[in-house]
Amino acid sequence: MSTAGTASRNSGHEAHHARIGARALLAIPGFRRLLFSRFAAQWGDGLFQAGLAGAVLFNPEREADPLAIAAGFTALLLPYSIVGPFAGALLDRWDRRRVLVAANLLRGLLVAVAAVAVVLGASGPTLFTLALVVIGISRFVGSGLSAALPHVVPTRNLVEANALATTLGAVVAVSGAGCAMGLRSVFGDDDLGSGLTTSFAVLGSVGAAWLAVRFARGALGPDEVDEPSQTMVAIAHGLVDGGRAAVRTPTVLAGFVALLAHRAAFGVALLLAVLLMRFRFDAGLAGLGEVAGMFGIGTLVAGVATARIVARFGRRRTVGAALALGGVAIVGGGLPLTMPTILAAALLISFAGQVVKLCVDAAVQRDIGDEVRGRVFALYDTLFNVTQVVSVALAALVVAPDGASRGLVVAAGLSYVVGLGGFALVTRRNR
Repeated sequence: MSTAGTASRNSGHEAHHARIGARALLAIPGFRRLLFSRFAAQWGDGLFQAGLAGAVLFNPEREADPLAIAAGFTALLLPYSIVGPFAGALLDRWDRRRVLVAANLLRGLLVAVAAVAVVLGASGPTLFTLALVVIGISRFVGSGLSAALPHVVPTRNLVEANALATTLGAVVAVSGAGCAMGLRSVFGDDDLGSGLTTSFAVLGSVGAAWLAVRFARGALGPDEVDEPSQTMVAIAHGLVDGGRAAVRTPTVLAGFVALLAHRAAFGVALLLAVLLMRFRFDAGLAGLGEVAGMFGIGTLVAGVATARIVARFGRRRTVGAALALGGVAIVGGGLPLTMPTILAAALLISFAGQVVKLCVDAAVQRDIGDEVRGRVFALYDTLFNVTQVVSVALAALVVAPDGASRGLVVAAGLSYVVGLGGFALVTRRNR
């Protein structure tokens, strides 16, 4: 059992969050190794998607109508949602170190298969299926890394550790995509060049596995197994067990309510942004790039600021304020239906959502027992991906062809209001 993991459990009663700074966090050997494993995995993910010309294969923004865009988001988000309950049971049943090593190596193998398929000219369902499986395994690896974090970082530093990992991880993923663009300029844009470029993503998976294998057996948990002895029965119960654990933990339940509201509103905002940029503003891919840039800036700022905000005001007030900001931003920036206000709303909504997510991550890591934490994280991903898919699909049925639907903007704002009310209600009962 790791020293940091012991410290986490011994300090579980602490209500306050302490900041120790990035340098002190990076001085913790276990955190540094886990962080670098995340970096390797995310660099490979960024390179893989860009190497497969992600803007064509995975990017629903290139589709021509709302229902097609909704179908594209469904294809992106549902693969992990289907395997989530299975992943959660495995993360709480088997040595997480071993799971991370095996999952990364399997992903590397499938990346190599996808690269060969590109060289051979494969397209359509074959290549799309390979890509979605790789993305699903990547999400599985992400859940494993999150479930393992409390074993290498003291509980009081989880918000700061999550913020650092998420912020730098996003930058590393973008750098992976940039590497893919550089490699494409060397190898070319034909099938052979695209396949060779994609093949370099294998390095990220192998590197992530190598860093994970350097942990001692059992160092990343689970310390105890609270599951049926039969593996298939445990897998079948995974989602239910995760739900029960979340409902029994008020801080986690309140966080789930808040994040559900954000993901519902965010799904509507995504659909509106795509349609507005393409048809109302005629901004094309450049406009979509600006929206993506605002999302990225908001996420990065949240990563830097969240630990400070939580340390000063506490997690409850921070989440409440973030939901209020999201509601104001989407209504205030969306209703004018102008490009500058849409971009401002994108930045503020992404900032608010990332603040909420980091606080929920810390709540799960601190307040959920290690024996069930993997299942809760699997439920987490499954539930919120499905929420966003449903949100986009429902909005696609009623949205104006050019995205100018002020009623949907108001509905998204009301989602934040409902989320804030639910979060306050659950929190008040807990207090």
